[in-house]
Amino acid sequence: MNSKTIVVLGGGVGGIVVANELQHKLPHNHKVILVEKNSMHAFAPSFLWLMTGDRKADKITTPLHTLLRSGVEVIQAEVISIDVPNRHITTTNNSVDFDYLIVALGAELAPELIPGFNESVFSFYTFEETQRFQLALEKFQGGNISVVVSALPYKCPGAPHEASMLIADYFQRRGLKDKINIHLYTPEPQPMPVAGPQLGEAVKQMLTSKGITFHPLHKLISVDSKKHKLSFDGKEPVSYDMLVAIPPHRGSRIAREAGLTNDAGWISVDRLTLKTKYENIYAIGDITAISIPGRWKPEVPMMLPKAGVFAHVQAEIVSRRIVDEINGIVPKAEFCGAGYCMLEAGEGLAGFAFGDFFGEPSPRLELRNIGRAWHLGKILFEQWWLSPFGFKKEILRTLLTIGAKIFKIPVSV
Repeated sequence: MNSKTIVVLGGGVGGIVVANELQHKLPHNHKVILVEKNSMHAFAPSFLWLMTGDRKADKITTPLHTLLRSGVEVIQAEVISIDVPNRHITTTNNSVDFDYLIVALGAELAPELIPGFNESVFSFYTFEETQRFQLALEKFQGGNISVVVSALPYKCPGAPHEASMLIADYFQRRGLKDKINIHLYTPEPQPMPVAGPQLGEAVKQMLTSKGITFHPLHKLISVDSKKHKLSFDGKEPVSYDMLVAIPPHRGSRIAREAGLTNDAGWISVDRLTLKTKYENIYAIGDITAISIPGRWKPEVPMMLPKAGVFAHVQAEIVSRRIVDEINGIVPKAEFCGAGYCMLEAGEGLAGFAFGDFFGEPSPRLELRNIGRAWHLGKILFEQWWLSPFGFKKEILRTLLTIGAKIFKIPVSV
């Protein structure tokens, strides 16, 4: 059997999972290469706990190599270019040819797309920014906090709502609840619109119970950091004392320059196979554009949310398909569109939403009652993910499997 080289671009959730699965399932004469610029891996779902001081920075980071199976070759470098016709990747370190390519570069943050979005604006969407925000929260003594979704789409649809509730809980613990007003602004018509009106209403009630004012249909135009004013399309300006914003997202520049993306800058893939329009090139995770049935107008499709749970499952599907193809078997594994989200509400509580995002005529989702079990489940997953690959990881994998059966939830482990 001719040896194949499979290159994975990006060492996030999807990249790590697909590299590990390929290394595990393929004969050793094949080469699996992961290209990632960072030597340390930061667990993004824990950024919200870092924000409120419930996690120390060193507890949610780990060397990337500890999360990978032995045999996965790591190139620590930035990708410079993807030469699709010649099946060639150029990095700041070296160059490599590929037989199969999996693009898992995620979404880039582009704060410069909003005029006035500068260092006075806080965010919890990168490890470094979250640390800076945590220090600012410690010093903040009162006033109006504006949490703003600046543009669509963005990673983790539940994150702005979780952040708002955790910030409210943080100031309640500090005894400053009566001195804080939290407002959540979004261009969306409701919280997590892809989930439908019932789940959106449930999230609004969660926000209201925390004293958070929800402002839908507010499209951010600009920020005046000197006057502490926000301008929204067709709305009156809003004053703030602290601004927390989700920066605009866009697809990877490298993918755009390689001609892999659509007009919106994301990589369109077959929603079942994750194949791009090019042979033996796949894309997974936040960089992808996957159409799902429209909720209010079936003829107008929505996009699958950008979330780690989808990157994880897509990585497993792509690895199975590539392994089968290399072994001369017709690939049958397909991405089914199932997903879930643990929605942190503060006070050690969380909700749990799950369902079928490919459901017809529209996605079918459910929200389980808020409870401590979902919060504990998120902690358990955090510890499983960050543990070194090996025996300890297998123990936690077993615990997750048991928990999934007990609670009868579709958790991918």
